[in-house]
Amino acid sequence: MAIQRLVEPTLPDEPTPEEIKVEVSLRPTHFSEYIGQERLKKNLKLAIDAAKKRGEPIDHVLLYGPPGLGKTTMAGVIANEMGVGLRVTAGPAIERAGDLASILTNLNDGDVLFIDEIHRLSRAVEEILYSAMEDFKLDIVIGKGPAARSVRLDLPKFTVIGATTRTGSLAAPLRDRFGHLYRLEFYSPDDIQKIITRSANILQTKISDTAAKSLSERSRQTPRIANRLLKRVRDFADVNGDGIIDDNLTNKALMMMEIDELGLDPADRQMLTAIYENYGDHTVGLNTIAALTGDEATTIEDFYEPYLLQIGFIERTPRGRKVTPKAVRHIQNKS
Repeated sequence: MAIQRLVEPTLPDEPTPEEIKVEVSLRPTHFSEYIGQERLKKNLKLAIDAAKKRGEPIDHVLLYGPPGLGKTTMAGVIANEMGVGLRVTAGPAIERAGDLASILTNLNDGDVLFIDEIHRLSRAVEEILYSAMEDFKLDIVIGKGPAARSVRLDLPKFTVIGATTRTGSLAAPLRDRFGHLYRLEFYSPDDIQKIITRSANILQTKISDTAAKSLSERSRQTPRIANRLLKRVRDFADVNGDGIIDDNLTNKALMMMEIDELGLDPADRQMLTAIYENYGDHTVGLNTIAALTGDEATTIEDFYEPYLLQIGFIERTPRGRKVTPKAVRHIQNKS
């Protein structure tokens, strides 16, 4: 019998408007403030220094990896380090070729155009983006029918920074036009602890080292989740204590949110339980898991799987997914 998901994920996929306002203030603006991703920072620093020495914009950059690891933040850091303007948009927001043309013609020389979810650009928009990225030219068609004519406009030299959680969904011609391709890795607990401590200072909240360590271990190695948990524990400390986040208040807050020591919430545990109780150690397709849990297949693939794969709780094979003995032991201990 299929187990229906009764509990919504404790950590929503998308931040609320209130969280975005706070989250923006927590974002680092320069490499000196950006914690973690050392290999990425080293390579980008070199590219930026070389571009500034030549007086040119940095070559186009593609950032990929699971959500919440800092792709949008890194785009802002690159623009600040280059000393240029940043224009932010998203693939689904650019519906027609005219939308992209409007954005491109309003850029200044050297500006950074950040396109989130770039894999969701339509093919018609991609076709225009090719020549814009490669030749800094914009080909547009004026008129219709026999009277239609093609016009080529000069564009300022700019840098496209694309962010995606699905590099495989990018068209090969678009992917090949990026000079820099970097994967953002999950963060170490030490780096997450440093991020939590830095965010607490910005929020003017006192937090003990043990509380910061406890939060870091439950943050799924992801800065966005670390900051979100910090804000929820801060709320708990303000209401149930003196506003100082200590180990005791942190554990109580996490227990109330049902976040276990590995950072799994009820939704994660229910998904693992549903797979194991219905299919045991056999593989199961992604669409079947989606039907079991009531989630979209893309949600499972983009938001749940990466961390569960990282900690060895799910094994992905050509025939489907299956839970590992390690995951089974964990969910049995929690039941």
